[in-house]
Amino acid sequence: MRKIVIGVTGASGTIYALDLMKKLQSMKNVETHVVFSAWAKKNLQLETDMSLAEVKSLADYFYSDSDLGATIASGSFLTDGMIIVPASMKTVASVAIGIGDNLISRAADVTLKEQRKLIIVPRETPLNTIHLENMTKLSKMGVQMIPPIPAFYNQPQTIQDLVDHQTMKELDALGIENEISGRWEGI
Repeated sequence: MRKIVIGVTGASGTIYALDLMKKLQSMKNVETHVVFSAWAKKNLQLETDMSLAEVKSLADYFYSDSDLGATIASGSFLTDGMIIVPASMKTVASVAIGIGDNLISRAADVTLKEQRKLIIVPRETPLNTIHLENMTKLSKMGVQMIPPIPAFYNQPQTIQDLVDHQTMKELDALGIENEISGRWEGI
């Protein structure tokens, strides 16, 4: 059983997290551990028609962002990696400088210290120098940055097509086999 931690922050783009959670839920060999920040919960209301109860039903385990005693806050709890999707610049900064004051940043810190896979889906534009420096610092530590930048070679027809391609990239980075979206096959 693969254990994946999913942190969802207050950046716009809750649809990316929900799509990933739905696709992982359909995979019998994956267990998800999900944390929504307070602003992620607010964005859930603003950006979707889903209730928090519906979101919780997509997760195997759902934690309060203030629960620093949760299993995922400890390195002795083995996971296969963590993804923060979408990642606010506040969370990126918090992880980059090691402030573990909430469960998302603490779980990311644990992921880094245990040298496990950490993926960040930064959701901000335009980016200022501070944002870029924080992401560069994390990238130098082995964190993979997968911003939600759409591809058009697969000729997407809907927003869901764009989201599917992003989720495919995230699953690829987590090492989870999938055939969700069209892959480049050359000219």
